[in-house]
Amino acid sequence: MNKSDLKRNLFMLNGSLSEKGYDWWWHNFTGYNHETGEAKTFFIEYFVCNPALGGNKAILGQLSENQAKHIKPSYALVKVGAWGKNAKQIHNFYPISEFSCTNNVLNVKMGENTLSETHMKGKCIITSKEVLDHPEYMCDAGVMSWDININKKIAYNVGYGACAPLRKMNAFEMFWHAEGIKTEYDGVVILDGVKYDIISRKSYGYADKNWGSDFTSPWLWISSCNMKSLVTGKVLNNSAVEAGGGRPKVLGLELDRKVLMGMYYEGKMYEYNFSKFWTNSKVKFEFSEGEEINSWKVNASNKDSVIDLRLSCPKDEMLLINYESPNGQKLHNRLWNGGTGYGEIELYQKEGQKVILIDRIEIKNVGCEYGEYSIINEE
Repeated sequence: MNKSDLKRNLFMLNGSLSEKGYDWWWHNFTGYNHETGEAKTFFIEYFVCNPALGGNKAILGQLSENQAKHIKPSYALVKVGAWGKNAKQIHNFYPISEFSCTNNVLNVKMGENTLSETHMKGKCIITSKEVLDHPEYMCDAGVMSWDININKKIAYNVGYGACAPLRKMNAFEMFWHAEGIKTEYDGVVILDGVKYDIISRKSYGYADKNWGSDFTSPWLWISSCNMKSLVTGKVLNNSAVEAGGGRPKVLGLELDRKVLMGMYYEGKMYEYNFSKFWTNSKVKFEFSEGEEINSWKVNASNKDSVIDLRLSCPKDEMLLINYESPNGQKLHNRLWNGGTGYGEIELYQKEGQKVILIDRIEIKNVGCEYGEYSIINEE
């Protein structure tokens, strides 16, 4: 469903989720070295955890003394970084007293870092010594600043699965809304002293949000809006693909592996959504961790169409990205996360018993993620 819904992009940690929940706004995009023109892909995330439990100090769940006392985390976190060679994630934690967010429009502030629907600005800095002294920060050393305009062009709305009644019930353990599966960004990023220009027409950007009481395992995400037809050679400027999910829990009941998938192809949405049972949607996915390259396969079908996606991403350009749950546990310890994936999509129309190829599509600058729960030091 290509339907914008800014209400789903608002702060969601009200009621019980305020002391056992997380909410985050995620952005990724490609920039270009101001001197050399070399491409680099960045991500910026504004993350809040258990705001009702906080105060004037950030409470970090992976701090050993908090682990020993079973103290739950509470903080605002600005999480930024880059993929590709020397991929890194930089974390700055703020006390809840330095976090604010309005209720009726998106207007987030964490320290001096700001986010709205149309702009974000901020700076993250952490030294090598701080990283060594504070493993509870779960990050790498670095400095990154940004001042970026945001223009969301295509939305992927999961529909009933994140509607107001289910949000009010906190029916799902992990909710998702992608307001910008194609988003144009422009501005500047400075990473470790190097300036990158963000140019809207070739930023290949993406914006979404997640919220809930816990994460999912497995955890799958794929997104790209850098697409080109291999049949006609045409660049597909009004297209984007999106897939996400894992094993959702609804009202405490764990479902089988479920993935939502949408392919917006030059003005038409091809959607594969298990909650819309009347469409007879089915999605199968596979992930393979190789020695040098990680790979994904997704096959989706409904009563009208079929989509096959094949994706690869070099492991040395990816991160093992770090999150802790609102209960203080860190179960995702091998959550592969990247933004330089590449692959192909085949899109088919069903006509009776036959399938007719609509297009074969090259995808680049693909955001990609996969992980399953594991215990640290597990053999």
